[in-house]
Amino acid sequence: MKNPIPESSLIQLPKGPPRELPRIQHAFTTDELGKAHNETQYFRRDAVRKAAQKSWKSYRAFAWRRDELAPQSLTGKDNFAGWGATLVDSLDTLWIMGLREEFDEAVRAVGAIDWNKASSSHCSLFETNIRYLGGLLSAYDLSSQEILFKKAVELGDMLFAGFDTPNHLPANSYNFKKAKNGELKASSRQSLAVLGSMSVEFTRLSQLTGDPKYYSIVERLKSGLEKTQEQTNLPGLWPKYIDPIEGTRPSSDTLFTLGAQADSAYEYLSKTYLLLGGLDPSYELMHIKAMDAAVKHLLFRPMLPSGGDDDTYEAGSPPPDILFSGNAVSTQRDKSELQPRVQHLGCFAGGMFALGGKLFNRPDHVQIGEQLARGCAWAYEAFSTGIMPEVSELVPCEKAEREAEGKNDHLAQCPWNGAKWRQKKKKEAAAAAPAAMNTRFTLDTNSQTTLPKPFTKLLDSHYLLRPEAIESLFILYRITGKKDLLDIAWRMFQSITKATETKFAFSAIEDVHIQNPGQPTTKTDSMESFWMAETLKYFYLIFSPEDGAAEGSGEEGVTLDGWVFNTEAHPLRVPRPRS
Repeated sequence: MKNPIPESSLIQLPKGPPRELPRIQHAFTTDELGKAHNETQYFRRDAVRKAAQKSWKSYRAFAWRRDELAPQSLTGKDNFAGWGATLVDSLDTLWIMGLREEFDEAVRAVGAIDWNKASSSHCSLFETNIRYLGGLLSAYDLSSQEILFKKAVELGDMLFAGFDTPNHLPANSYNFKKAKNGELKASSRQSLAVLGSMSVEFTRLSQLTGDPKYYSIVERLKSGLEKTQEQTNLPGLWPKYIDPIEGTRPSSDTLFTLGAQADSAYEYLSKTYLLLGGLDPSYELMHIKAMDAAVKHLLFRPMLPSGGDDDTYEAGSPPPDILFSGNAVSTQRDKSELQPRVQHLGCFAGGMFALGGKLFNRPDHVQIGEQLARGCAWAYEAFSTGIMPEVSELVPCEKAEREAEGKNDHLAQCPWNGAKWRQKKKKEAAAAAPAAMNTRFTLDTNSQTTLPKPFTKLLDSHYLLRPEAIESLFILYRITGKKDLLDIAWRMFQSITKATETKFAFSAIEDVHIQNPGQPTTKTDSMESFWMAETLKYFYLIFSPEDGAAEGSGEEGVTLDGWVFNTEAHPLRVPRPRS
């Protein structure tokens, strides 16, 4: 390295045995898991496995060792340096689903990967870390196959070189030639997700190798985030983009979100705490500060019709108890303006709140997590395909409406105002026509006028085979044991497969809001690696035995207490306290 870190400056992993942490997963009883329950879930789980087998078979036949399968044209794509993103990303899914022959063949192919040979001149440090390194570490933790450990160390060392910059901050656009010559430079402005989303993988790599260098480099990043957490316009939250060299700029860093470019930085606070066995209390403090600030500035309740306002609900019935996460714009300290913009990516937040709530004894956060998870599930069922869009806007309950009801809680329910919804929807539809001329997404203005209540705008109507909604349902089911979440997940799975299935696999679709529910969806010939790595894995796990072990396998189950899922759904083993 051109800019080596002196060995004396390396930060060691926290000393001492892991703490005995609060139980996260619900203690399921035999009464809860009767014969009828188990038979239903086995049927559902097998349907998920068949979808995975279909996807994998086609990847194996038409795109083997390429990054992705194009599920309609049946060719391979290389969007992630050409090392085989789907190959590596799917390893732990194959293992968990008991597809051992497919797993063994995939491991042999992974063993032949040469990180020095790429299909492009650069890669994304962030994506390579979560998909490739996370996938290798998880598959090793599950199977103990040494070749996977060897490849993980090779890749970890390559990614570590991404910090070979004068200030040891990461160069997310990892140019291979510049890296070899020690010429990388950290970007002046980076997304929060890039800076905060390597702690889980690099910490696990240090735990497995005994080499502190990986942990040391992410610990430095964490310390930088810790120092700036109270210095932003919204203390407790970081803006979507920050300058890792000069710190935050209150005048320009004004957009805050739990969605794209920020999401996993927040997600990893509680997860790294769990992976470290509770030995670094700073992660707990950072998580609590961030979640409390998110509740204050980012979460909102949608204005929903009740039974008397809409034939969707029974007469006299209250609207569903749901929340969403939006964006906030802040130009003054501790003051913000809500953007009620819902991202599918942000649906992970329900699981994040619930997991941290159990870990840090915040039952109010568990409840919020459930409200968020049910919010995304509700959004799925609101659209004709049974799937929520990539990005949308809806009418929130506003402060004046809550005060009129005598409610001070900023997340309290508010009365339905149909005139307000129609007016806002009409305004957004009128604006959509000229906006469509300046966007790469297709905006159907007629579609905009027929949106379900209380949606007012579709900014991106695609469904990209994303996992975040089922991710939160899985975590909430494992934490609460509420069985209706299983039925919600099953309807979600059926809707997704119906809308996305092709002859040979599954594809992202162009528009979740089709006018005729019987009309075929328009496929986009894309099946990203997270379909196998995340979406199908979470569906499989929610319908699997609650200890996570396959029936009769005798293997340790993938539970929320024994494993930490990285942001690509790769479970990493949590070190246990000595008994």
